[in-house]
Amino acid sequence: MSFPHPRKFLALACVAALAAVPILASPEYPEMGPDIYDVHANGTAQIAAALGRAAAEHKRVVLVFGANWCIWCHRLHNTLETDPTVSRILGDHFVLVDVDVNRRKGVDRNADVVARYGNPTRLGLPVLVVLDAGGRQLCTKDSGELEEGHGHSPKKIAEFLTLWSPAGNP
Repeated sequence: MSFPHPRKFLALACVAALAAVPILASPEYPEMGPDIYDVHANGTAQIAAALGRAAAEHKRVVLVFGANWCIWCHRLHNTLETDPTVSRILGDHFVLVDVDVNRRKGVDRNADVVARYGNPTRLGLPVLVVLDAGGRQLCTKDSGELEEGHGHSPKKIAEFLTLWSPAGNP
């Protein structure tokens, strides 16, 4: 039995390794930057996983319904990720789930999830829904009420999250 020359073997190994690396999908709307919402995710499964984690960690769940084309969804996402106070409150008290509700090629993504929570998207995008660890819907929030200027107010978001945290317990 003969083995390929070491250089040939190395070249074949590199090709095999590259073939094994998943190709990252392009953003759904490249002009908006990286996707926030997983266009292939099943919202029901995302929420079930979040509820399991929330129960284990004594937290609540925040659902953010939105779409990758939505500038306000990107702005809210940025505030949730980058503001230290908001990020701390989220991490300490909530499990965050971004639910894609885009309509594309005649398909309303996660329409069953939108219906289950009383069609919160009627308020526009993004919209937030707070659940307790058992899955009971506690609050639906029009994110427009959290806006300030060309973005979202970290202070308003922090107040909202604090109010609906397990410690705030409304």
